[in-house]
Amino acid sequence: MTDSVNIREISDIVASKSNFVNLITQGMNQTIVGQKHLIDSLLVALLSNGHVLLEGVPGLAKTLAIKTLSQLIDAKYSRIQFTPDLLPADVLGTMIYSVQKEQFQIKRGPIFANFVLADEINRAPAKVQSALLEAMQERQVTIGERTFKLDEPFLVMATQNPIEQEGTYPLPEAQVDRFLLKVVIGYPTKEDEKMIIRQNIAPVKTEVRPIVRPEEIIDAQSIVERIYLDEKIERYIVDIVFATRFPAEYNLKDLAGIISFGASPRASISLARASRAYAFLRRRGYVIPEDVRAVCHDVLRHRIGLSYEAEANNITADDIISEILDKVEVP
Repeated sequence: MTDSVNIREISDIVASKSNFVNLITQGMNQTIVGQKHLIDSLLVALLSNGHVLLEGVPGLAKTLAIKTLSQLIDAKYSRIQFTPDLLPADVLGTMIYSVQKEQFQIKRGPIFANFVLADEINRAPAKVQSALLEAMQERQVTIGERTFKLDEPFLVMATQNPIEQEGTYPLPEAQVDRFLLKVVIGYPTKEDEKMIIRQNIAPVKTEVRPIVRPEEIIDAQSIVERIYLDEKIERYIVDIVFATRFPAEYNLKDLAGIISFGASPRASISLARASRAYAFLRRRGYVIPEDVRAVCHDVLRHRIGLSYEAEANNITADDIISEILDKVEVP
C-alpha cells in the first residue's frame, strides 16, 4: 500500500515539475530540425547527471544542439576543439605567475562550465582524454594544490567522427564506459533537409532565449532519483546485461562467438538511471519496460566488445542488443 501511495505522490510531483521538458523540446526544435532522438538523449543524460558520446559525420547539428540547450537553460557553455597538440592544462586550467602580485594565480580552463562540448575527442592524446574523463567522473578538478568543485548541472558531450580514423586516438573501453550514452546520429530525411536549408538562408535567424534556470534542472535531477523502479524492472535490466555476458543462458548461443566481452555493472546502473530519466520525459513517476527498451541501445552499444568474427560478418553492437531484447523475457 505504501508503494502505491508513494508512486502516486511521485507521479504528481513529476507531472508538476516536468513542464519545462516541452518548453526545452520546442525551443530546440526551433533551431534544430529532425534530430528528435538527439534532443531526447541530451535530456536523458542531463536529467540522469551523465554524459553523452556522440558519433556522426560533420554537419549534423551536434555543436548547435548542445549550444542551444545551454542557451535555453541560461547556463555557461564552452567548446574544446581536441587536437593532437592539446595539453591537459588547456582543458583543466593551469598556474600562471603574476609579476604585479609576485605570486602564482590559477587560470581556470574551459572545463569550468555547465555544458562542455569536447569536439572530436578521439583527436587528442590519451593524457588529455583521461584529464577530461577524470573531471567527468569526479566532478572536480585539481590545479596545483587546490581542488575545485565543478558547477552543477554539468554535462559533457563528446563527439567523434566515424569516417576519418587517421591521426586519431580511439578511446579505451574503460574510458568509453564513463559515458552514460553513446548516441549515433544519421543524415536527415529529404523533408527535414529542405527545412534546414530554409532556416539557414532565412534573412532573420531564430533567437534563442533562456526559458529554464539551472536550479530547475538540479531540482528535476533529484526528482528523477525518486522515480519508482520496481523489482521486476530491476530483474529485467540485470537479465539484459547478463545476456551480454552469458548469452547461452538466454537461448542466444549464436552470440557467444561474436561477443568478446559483455557489459560491466556500470551498464546496469546506467540503464536504471537512463530509464528513470526517460520515464520523467514521459511524465511518469515509475519505470515501465518500454522505458528500458527505449534507452537500451544508447546505454549498451559502447559497452559490448565485438570479436573478429562479428566484425568480419559486419555484425554491430546494435544487432546484438536488438537480438537480446527480442529474447529476454519482458516483465
